[in-house]
Amino acid sequence: MRSVALLSVLSGLAAASPRPQVINVDAIDDLVTPSVLGPTLAATTADPVKYNPTSAASVAAAEIPTAPAEVKRDITKRTACAPQPNDGYVESFKNLQGSTQQIGYLTYKTLKSYDVDVCRAFCDSVKFCVGFNIYFERDPTVDAAAACPNPLPTTNIKCSLYGYPVAKESATNTGQWRGPADANRKTFHVVIAGSNRYSKLAPCPSPASYTNFTSPSRLLHGAINASLAADGSDTYLGIKLYNNGPYDPSQCAAACQAQTAYDGSTAASDGSYKPCNFFNSYILAKNNVPQGTYCSFYTQTWDASYVVNTGYNYGSDVYAVWASFTYSLTAPDPGHL
Repeated sequence: MRSVALLSVLSGLAAASPRPQVINVDAIDDLVTPSVLGPTLAATTADPVKYNPTSAASVAAAEIPTAPAEVKRDITKRTACAPQPNDGYVESFKNLQGSTQQIGYLTYKTLKSYDVDVCRAFCDSVKFCVGFNIYFERDPTVDAAAACPNPLPTTNIKCSLYGYPVAKESATNTGQWRGPADANRKTFHVVIAGSNRYSKLAPCPSPASYTNFTSPSRLLHGAINASLAADGSDTYLGIKLYNNGPYDPSQCAAACQAQTAYDGSTAASDGSYKPCNFFNSYILAKNNVPQGTYCSFYTQTWDASYVVNTGYNYGSDVYAVWASFTYSLTAPDPGHL
């Protein structure tokens, strides 16, 4: 993680030159990859959903005083409009030999038969689920050990759920060799087959417990690229990127409110500060793999005519904007004590 000393404190941005709000690659460089990206191979007991939106929002708010939203290095080469997920479920790919490993893993269960509709219903029943992976997994009937090397196989059908869309590029779990070798020098091979993935773009929920934020009016085709305010001041405050759970704008909302409180506590001598009155949340994808919930913050509301940021190239990498929504304070903070 970069030192907090390198972060741009929002209250000091007023004197800075206006900068376009584009995707910042440093935000991805700062992230720590979650330790769990999918079901454990050969496991048969479903994982509980561990994501707690209230706790995640509290963590997002609590870190603002030491790590406020920041303006980082910008990507300047723009690409053509990047493909985005459609409404409803769409098939990301089918019949691959690997299962999904990516951020936003929620839980899984084993199925009695390879039934996409059952897996889809499971996704619909779990909050924040927007993608699922159904596949065959060749597992050992018993744990491979010295007394039972290379045991007989069984086939489990798994349905794993994710809080982000799933894509072909995330099918990186291709199995493993397990346990000691038998008399024929063979070890047990866990194998993935028939791996199909489906994603949906469900309506984005309004941030829980933040009743002063309006619900998004509609899905946007890209991200906000803000202009200057009527008085010439820069309205862009900075960004935050979260990958410690599913796509959840509640984290953006909590950080936005905490940023206003922080700026108010460090107001200028005349009592003025830059409040966070508006934010844009979306899924940032790198090379078609979700990277996290991206939050960009502003002092004022911007309408859909400023949605011009649809994606960028940076070297050999392609960054895209998915599931973009905007939220405004119903009673904007005036920015004065």
